[in-house]
Amino acid sequence: MATLYVGNLPWGTKAEDLQDAFSQYGEVLSSRVITDRETGRSRGFGFVEVNDADVEKMVAALNGTELGGRVITVNEAKAREARA
Repeated sequence: MATLYVGNLPWGTKAEDLQDAFSQYGEVLSSRVITDRETGRSRGFGFVEVNDADVEKMVAALNGTELGGRVITVNEAKAREARA
C-alpha cells in the first residue's frame, strides 16, 4: 500500500471526488481531504491510499490535470515529520 499526496484541491472537494477521479486508474483503498480543525473547511489538500502497483500510473495520469477547475499536484506522500 502507498499513500499519494493530492494538493491544490478546490475547497469543495470531498473524499468521494478523489475516490472517483483516482479509481479510473486503479484500486483506491481510501481517500480523505484534510480539514481545518476549527472551521471544518478544507485545507486544500488530501491523501489517497492505493496499491503499490498503481502508484506510478496514477501519478503520471493525474499530476498536473484539472479537478474542479484547479490544476492538482499528485505525488507519493512523504512520511510526516514528528512535531517538536
